[in-house]
Amino acid sequence: MDRNALVPPHGGKLVNLVVDPPRAQALKEAAGRLPRVALGEREQCDLELLAIGGLSPLTGFMNEAEFHSVCDTMHLPGGLPWTVPIVCPVDRALAERIDPGQPIALTDDRDRLLAVMTVTEKYRHDKRKEAERVFGTTDTAHPGVAVTMAQGEVCLVGPLEVITPRYDPPFADRRLTPAQTRAAFAERGWRTVVAFQTRNPIHRAHEYITKCALEICDGLLIHPLVGQTQKGDIPADVRMRCYEVLLANYYNPKNTLLSVLPAAMRYAGPREAILHAIMRKNYGCTHFIVGRDHAGVGNYYRTYDAQRIFDEFDPAALGITPLKFEHTFWCRRSGAMASDKTTNSTPQERVFLSGTAVRDMLARGERPPVEFTRPEVADILIAAMRRPT
Repeated sequence: MDRNALVPPHGGKLVNLVVDPPRAQALKEAAGRLPRVALGEREQCDLELLAIGGLSPLTGFMNEAEFHSVCDTMHLPGGLPWTVPIVCPVDRALAERIDPGQPIALTDDRDRLLAVMTVTEKYRHDKRKEAERVFGTTDTAHPGVAVTMAQGEVCLVGPLEVITPRYDPPFADRRLTPAQTRAAFAERGWRTVVAFQTRNPIHRAHEYITKCALEICDGLLIHPLVGQTQKGDIPADVRMRCYEVLLANYYNPKNTLLSVLPAAMRYAGPREAILHAIMRKNYGCTHFIVGRDHAGVGNYYRTYDAQRIFDEFDPAALGITPLKFEHTFWCRRSGAMASDKTTNSTPQERVFLSGTAVRDMLARGERPPVEFTRPEVADILIAAMRRPT
């Protein structure tokens, strides 16, 4: 392999399901006569990633054998690592009206045509199995389980022809496809790139670990997730302003790139950490930062489970290197960011703030300590909390 070449996509080939303009026009003209299936927000996100290659090597929603293989073994039937089912579930009544070999129109929540699927298979959506294996719980208080349990009872499978991955996508100038990020890395001469997944504003601990990672890689991809999240998460537009002001003031632009990941957040903890790593491999990254509670929610996963799961996979088959960081904090004794690995300070010498404490401070218009967050980021969050809803 050429030492200057970027890491190959998962499975070896970057998928592209978007048809050319003449074919798109023909599909649009035919779609009015087809059964229409409105995709939920999770499936819209998945379709966009399938279309642009973010979920390579998948070329469509998973069939029954793939679904059970992923749930049971965390691998696709051919042995390639994969941990989360990517499916297209519909209500049973609708599925009964669709025959194998029939094309159907996949639409967004405004009935706009996204793609045409030629159905080749239908199978029962084993939602309980998916919840138990992927999320580790069937508790519908878990936001990922709640979405899964609300989905349809039958999964549809078949080749996809995508007209558009997304209409009027937010952050269009930052919505780089895997092919585009790969081109950007190559243009910059980056051979090694570390990705940072986030669904929150970046505070000082995040800044510290991204910069530690950047010390061993040529470039850093700040890659926030901007698809479906749970109620209460900070809106993506607010987070994007935080990322932009932080990068403008505290990172070297020659070594950093900000782009968005249009994925739905599943809150699947360890299994989602693997999926997030695979997607970043498809975007051209060689390394991936994994925190102590990656993709976690509530108390459903143990601390560092998302790091331990990487030990269950053949590193060569996974094809991306996890960078595992312990919990970091501002250490008053050291006068710097630190972790248990790097300081012997007492708990009283460490700056810890709960999420509730931070939200209360921001709601009062108070900046959290500079040891916790940069003042420019705090000001954006304060203004957002005061904005009428």
